[in-house]
Amino acid sequence: MEKIGFIGLGIMGKPMALNLIKAGYEVSVLASSKEAQALTDAGATIHESPKTMAEANDVIITMLPDSPQVEDIVLGANGVIEGIDAGKLYVDMSTIAPSTSKDIYQKMKDKGVEALDAPVSGGQVGAETASLSIMVGGNPVAFERALPMFKAMGKNIVLIGEPGAGQTTKACNQVIVGMTIQAVAEAFTMAKEAGVDLEKMREVLLGGFAQSRILDLHGKRIIEENFKPGFKIKLHKKDLDIALKTGESLGVSMEGTAQVASQMTKAIEQGKGEFDHSALYLMLQK
Repeated sequence: MEKIGFIGLGIMGKPMALNLIKAGYEVSVLASSKEAQALTDAGATIHESPKTMAEANDVIITMLPDSPQVEDIVLGANGVIEGIDAGKLYVDMSTIAPSTSKDIYQKMKDKGVEALDAPVSGGQVGAETASLSIMVGGNPVAFERALPMFKAMGKNIVLIGEPGAGQTTKACNQVIVGMTIQAVAEAFTMAKEAGVDLEKMREVLLGGFAQSRILDLHGKRIIEENFKPGFKIKLHKKDLDIALKTGESLGVSMEGTAQVASQMTKAIEQGKGEFDHSALYLMLQK
């Protein structure tokens, strides 16, 4: 089996790395990670830098917050690109700008390294249950090589197309998710003000055309006012910024996305950036 270096042990990265260990892969993590001990307890080994990790492993996976962090870890001093050799594979499962993915792909290609952009959807629950949707951009041969690893972390795994296509698809996903959360938040606020039982409303709507995973899971969060993060507002705002910039570069009007991004900005300004994105509901309360 491939030896894997995994960088980025956040809310989703940690369970993803643990699922790779459970599947029998030999996994390495960075000593600087706050969650390194939890992974070493599960059997992971430690490396001091992305460079040494890349030298020692066949595959490097990153799961980081944004483009600057990925660029720093991959292209910076003692970065992945300094240690990775021809014939190895780099997989970025972060959500970053498609243009950044394309740039990293080309730099890896210049070294004889295949690279895939493979952002995920499914939140913390999907990461913990290895049921993530994984949308992939890159070479079909590299995709087939990575597929067994993807299957240890997800269920719905699709090669979308050329490098950057995975990130573009993820941007579209975040647009749909963000606008649907806003729709659920507005509907539940209206129902609450009208004195409607929210549990019963959610139950009947889940049996109709309005049914969605967001109505199911985030509707429940709203009713219970449980905004412990599965996916933070500040990270979703970052994703919508990527979508808006991508839309602008393509000449696509995205007024609804801009409105939801504005609501998220207000939430962050009010100190709610660490809340789950379902906390958009709080922005509508009197």
